[in-house]
Amino acid sequence: MKLYSAPRTRAIRARWLLEELGVPYELVKLDLARQENTTPAYLAVNPLGEVPALVDGDVTLLESLAICLHLADRFPEKHLAPRVGSAERGPYYQWMVFAEARLEPVVMEFYRHAQLPEEQKASAHAKDELAKHRTRLTAVLDVIQGGLGGREFLVGGAFTAADVVMASILHLAYTLKLLDGHPRLVEYAHRHAQRPAVRKAVSG
Repeated sequence: MKLYSAPRTRAIRARWLLEELGVPYELVKLDLARQENTTPAYLAVNPLGEVPALVDGDVTLLESLAICLHLADRFPEKHLAPRVGSAERGPYYQWMVFAEARLEPVVMEFYRHAQLPEEQKASAHAKDELAKHRTRLTAVLDVIQGGLGGREFLVGGAFTAADVVMASILHLAYTLKLLDGHPRLVEYAHRHAQRPAVRKAVSG
């Protein structure tokens, strides 16, 4: 099994999950600044030149969410996905997709805004757009906090791949100071960021 990765990308989720699983894998680090993701060799793996990519035997996967879903099911004995047909399986799918499709896009809008030059940030248009994103983000965070309730994990009373995906995005939101007013999500993101597997995933 081979994971193509680069720092500060969605590849961290896949590597985090691989470390949680404790299974052997080869890590191929790509230097994006040196455009190692645009070499013919890597483009043969992922024609878009993006990371992550996972090669598992004859299977090649290019999306971080698909990789996490695949890995959790690939090793059922590790119990990082609820059993197929169980009452927890539907909510597990829901939170995986909700994190990727609802939470991440709006968080990334704030990330992109933070990269703008100061004069662009101060423009009326940028401020109006940010206000719209803030309204949407608050609604999304309210849903997650309500769904989490007082539990430590999203589904089934145990840590799953859904927590990997959700906590990774919430941690980015926390670093952007977007979780004010959602203390449960701050605690949730911080607690999962302390897991030993995360520390291995972000090291080098």
